[in-house]
Amino acid sequence: MSDLLLEVKDLRVSFKTYAGLVQAVRGVNFTLKKGETLAIVGESGSGKSVTANALMRLIPQPPGQYDGGEILLNGVNILDKTEDEMTGIRGKDIAMIFQDPMTALNPTIRVGNQIVEAIRIHDKKISREAAEKRAIELLDEVGIPMPEKRFKQYPHEFSGGMRQRVVIAIALAAEPKLLIADEPTTALDVTIQAQIIELMKEIQKKNENSIIFITHDLGVVANIADKVAVMYAGQIVEYGDVNEIFYNPKHPYTWGLLGSMPDLESNDQDELYTIPGAPPNLISPPKGDAFAARNRYAMAIDYVKEPPMYKVKENHYAKTWLLHPDSPKVEVPAVIQKRINRFLEAEGGATND
Repeated sequence: MSDLLLEVKDLRVSFKTYAGLVQAVRGVNFTLKKGETLAIVGESGSGKSVTANALMRLIPQPPGQYDGGEILLNGVNILDKTEDEMTGIRGKDIAMIFQDPMTALNPTIRVGNQIVEAIRIHDKKISREAAEKRAIELLDEVGIPMPEKRFKQYPHEFSGGMRQRVVIAIALAAEPKLLIADEPTTALDVTIQAQIIELMKEIQKKNENSIIFITHDLGVVANIADKVAVMYAGQIVEYGDVNEIFYNPKHPYTWGLLGSMPDLESNDQDELYTIPGAPPNLISPPKGDAFAARNRYAMAIDYVKEPPMYKVKENHYAKTWLLHPDSPKVEVPAVIQKRINRFLEAEGGATND
């Protein structure tokens, strides 16, 4: 029996706007095994959240549209499913943890009733009493103290971190095998972020869920991910095991992301690394490598021909002409390598073990 849970093949998503067709996701490919965590990272506008919503079939149509590809969940292409069929899949097979818990929760309904509703949608035979008991158990599982009391309270009576725990409880209500977390810690302070990350790791260990974690925070990636997909301009430009991405990055965009990480050890003499320029307009994506205009190592071919996805190792791929056998040998810039080394030392290594 295969341990492959999700396979995304050549996924393409666009949006019709007054200015033209925005090609938000342009041929995305990745796989996810059972019990595995994939982090999708990149700047705002890189296509991370559109990819996440596409996996849930939450792209509004119109203005959005699926232009091609497959999303195979347990071998079945969910892009072929009707909306009624997707209603049964969402929550039960795939669940989503959204970025802002205050907008994910209904402010007029007690949190316990919101969890009960999520349970009973996918289990028509369960009694109200049994669903309430399970909801209280879920509140306890996600670390909310006095769950019986909290069951009867409204979202505004919870702190931001506790509201996010409620959202996680709702996501777990139907025991899905795949959790998609779209920047679930962005609105929280650093201490609470760490608690939520630890909670998700505990949940995964207990329930053997697979997780797709959408984030721009590479500290989160180092702590939770097994695999990393680096997105830029609607494409995955580097993909591999978390240790490969941190210790052996190959794409200049990945270098830029790693070099831009906050570093408490920096001093006045250290160069602050930034990625020059801005992402391209995806109404008319540039010819060749989309990152060429911001890449200080770009070659003539980068402006005329899109690079293939080169295999670095068995579990590591990168989409850059710098990996062509005839290209000049370019190493990670010293200023970036120094910052990466300090980051890895502070994090205790890029591993979620």
